[in-house]
Amino acid sequence: MFNIFKKKEKVTEIYSPVEGIIHHLETASDPVFKQKIMGDGFYALPHSKEIYAPMEGVIDSIFPTKHAFTMKTDSGISVLVHIVTDTVQLEGIPFDLSAEEGDYVKPGDLLGTADFEYIKDKGKGIEVYVVFPELDYSKELMLIKKDMVSNQDVIGTI
Repeated sequence: MFNIFKKKEKVTEIYSPVEGIIHHLETASDPVFKQKIMGDGFYALPHSKEIYAPMEGVIDSIFPTKHAFTMKTDSGISVLVHIVTDTVQLEGIPFDLSAEEGDYVKPGDLLGTADFEYIKDKGKGIEVYVVFPELDYSKELMLIKKDMVSNQDVIGTI
Protein backbone atom coordinates (compact mmCIF):
# COMPACT_ATOMS: atom_id res chain seq x y z
CA MET A 1 0.00 0.00 0.00
CA PHE A 2 1.30 3.47 -0.80
CA ASN A 3 0.22 6.98 0.05
CA ILE A 4 -1.57 8.76 -2.80
CA PHE A 5 -1.50 12.08 -0.99
CA LYS A 6 1.37 14.43 -1.67
CA LYS A 7 3.30 15.77 1.26
CA LYS A 8 2.29 19.38 1.68
CA GLU A 9 5.27 21.74 1.71
CA LYS A 10 5.56 24.26 4.50
CA VAL A 11 4.45 27.76 3.58
CA THR A 12 7.04 30.46 4.30
CA GLU A 13 5.68 33.84 5.34
CA ILE A 14 7.12 37.09 3.97
CA TYR A 15 6.97 40.30 5.97
CA SER A 16 7.34 43.83 4.72
CA PRO A 17 10.93 45.15 4.78
CA VAL A 18 9.66 48.69 5.45
CA GLU A 19 6.61 50.63 6.52
CA GLY A 20 5.07 51.59 3.21
CA ILE A 21 3.12 50.35 0.21
CA ILE A 22 3.80 47.01 -1.50
CA HIS A 23 3.87 46.71 -5.31
CA HIS A 24 4.29 43.94 -7.88
CA LEU A 25 7.57 43.97 -9.81
CA GLU A 26 5.73 44.53 -13.09
CA THR A 27 5.20 48.16 -12.02
CA ALA A 28 8.84 48.80 -11.01
CA SER A 29 10.75 51.69 -12.56
CA ASP A 30 13.99 49.70 -12.75
CA PRO A 31 13.96 47.48 -15.88
CA VAL A 32 16.14 44.77 -14.32
CA PHE A 33 13.63 44.21 -11.52
CA LYS A 34 10.58 44.89 -13.71
CA GLN A 35 11.64 42.13 -16.13
CA LYS A 36 12.41 39.82 -13.17
CA ILE A 37 15.98 39.31 -14.37
CA MET A 38 17.10 39.00 -10.73
CA GLY A 39 14.12 36.77 -9.85
CA ASP A 40 10.48 37.11 -8.85
CA GLY A 41 9.51 39.27 -5.90
CA PHE A 42 8.03 42.64 -5.03
CA TYR A 43 9.03 46.14 -4.00
CA ALA A 44 7.90 48.60 -1.37
CA LEU A 45 7.77 52.38 -1.39
CA PRO A 46 8.91 53.30 2.13
CA HIS A 47 7.25 55.81 4.42
CA SER A 48 10.01 55.69 7.04
CA LYS A 49 13.76 55.16 7.09
CA GLU A 50 13.92 51.77 8.85
CA ILE A 51 14.76 48.55 7.00
CA TYR A 52 13.59 45.26 8.53
CA ALA A 53 14.21 41.57 7.92
CA PRO A 54 11.47 40.28 5.59
CA MET A 55 12.00 36.62 6.55
CA GLU A 56 13.75 34.43 9.10
CA GLY A 57 17.26 33.33 8.20
CA VAL A 58 20.95 34.15 8.05
CA ILE A 59 22.43 37.26 6.46
CA ASP A 60 24.77 35.77 3.81
CA SER A 61 26.37 38.89 2.43
CA ILE A 62 26.20 42.66 2.59
CA PHE A 63 27.32 44.68 -0.41
CA PRO A 64 30.25 47.03 0.38
CA THR A 65 28.07 50.06 -0.43
CA LYS A 66 25.43 48.78 2.05
CA HIS A 67 22.60 49.18 -0.47
CA ALA A 68 21.83 45.46 -0.67
CA PHE A 69 22.19 42.23 1.22
CA THR A 70 21.39 38.58 0.69
CA MET A 71 20.00 36.08 3.13
CA LYS A 72 19.10 32.40 3.23
CA THR A 73 15.98 31.22 5.04
CA ASP A 74 15.80 28.10 7.18
CA SER A 75 13.87 26.42 4.37
CA GLY A 76 16.69 27.18 1.90
CA ILE A 77 15.13 30.12 0.08
CA SER A 78 17.64 32.72 -1.17
CA VAL A 79 16.54 36.33 -0.69
CA LEU A 80 17.99 39.55 -2.10
CA VAL A 81 16.97 42.81 -0.43
CA HIS A 82 18.02 45.69 -2.66
CA ILE A 83 17.53 49.12 -1.11
CA VAL A 84 16.87 51.54 -3.96
CA THR A 85 18.62 51.34 -7.33
CA ASP A 86 21.60 52.90 -9.04
CA THR A 87 23.18 54.05 -5.77
CA VAL A 88 26.64 52.45 -5.94
CA GLN A 89 28.17 55.86 -6.66
CA LEU A 90 26.73 57.14 -3.35
CA GLU A 91 29.36 54.91 -1.70
CA GLY A 92 27.12 53.79 1.16
CA ILE A 93 26.62 57.31 2.55
CA PRO A 94 22.81 57.14 2.92
CA PHE A 95 22.82 53.65 4.48
CA ASP A 96 23.45 52.62 8.07
CA LEU A 97 23.15 48.86 8.47
CA SER A 98 23.32 47.39 11.96
CA ALA A 99 23.14 43.79 10.74
CA GLU A 100 26.31 41.92 9.88
CA GLU A 101 27.13 38.92 7.72
CA GLY A 102 26.36 35.73 9.63
CA ASP A 103 23.62 37.31 11.80
CA TYR A 104 20.52 35.19 12.32
CA VAL A 105 17.47 37.44 11.92
CA LYS A 106 13.73 37.07 12.35
CA PRO A 107 10.96 38.93 10.52
CA GLY A 108 10.66 42.46 11.80
CA ASP A 109 14.21 42.66 13.17
CA LEU A 110 15.67 46.11 12.47
CA LEU A 111 18.57 45.73 10.04
CA GLY A 112 19.38 49.40 9.55
CA THR A 113 18.21 52.66 8.08
CA ALA A 114 18.33 54.51 4.78
CA ASP A 115 18.22 58.28 4.31
CA PHE A 116 15.59 58.29 1.60
CA GLU A 117 15.49 62.11 1.47
CA TYR A 118 19.22 62.19 0.66
CA ILE A 119 18.68 59.50 -1.96
CA LYS A 120 15.82 61.44 -3.57
CA ASP A 121 17.91 64.63 -3.51
CA LYS A 122 20.54 62.75 -5.56
CA GLY A 123 17.88 61.92 -8.17
CA LYS A 124 17.52 58.23 -7.27
CA GLY A 125 14.40 56.15 -6.74
CA ILE A 126 13.58 54.91 -3.26
CA GLU A 127 12.09 51.50 -3.98
CA VAL A 128 13.10 48.66 -1.64
CA TYR A 129 13.15 45.40 -3.63
CA VAL A 130 12.81 41.90 -2.22
CA VAL A 131 13.50 39.23 -4.82
CA PHE A 132 14.05 35.49 -4.77
CA PRO A 133 16.84 34.76 -7.30
CA GLU A 134 16.78 30.98 -6.97
CA LEU A 135 13.08 30.39 -6.39
CA ASP A 136 12.22 26.84 -7.39
CA TYR A 137 9.48 26.72 -10.02
CA SER A 138 7.55 24.30 -7.81
CA LYS A 139 7.11 27.13 -5.29
CA GLU A 140 4.64 29.94 -5.78
CA LEU A 141 5.10 33.51 -4.58
CA MET A 142 1.80 35.00 -3.49
CA LEU A 143 1.40 38.61 -2.38
CA ILE A 144 -1.59 38.95 -0.10
CA LYS A 145 -1.30 42.57 0.97
CA LYS A 146 -0.50 45.64 -1.13
CA ASP A 147 -1.85 48.60 0.80
CA MET A 148 -0.08 50.49 3.59
CA VAL A 149 1.82 47.97 5.71
CA SER A 150 4.18 47.86 8.67
CA ASN A 151 7.14 45.62 9.31
CA GLN A 152 4.87 43.41 11.44
CA ASP A 153 2.55 42.60 8.53
CA VAL A 154 2.67 39.33 6.61
CA ILE A 155 2.45 40.54 3.03
CA GLY A 156 2.92 37.27 1.18
CA THR A 157 3.91 33.62 1.19
CA ILE A 158 6.06 31.18 -0.72
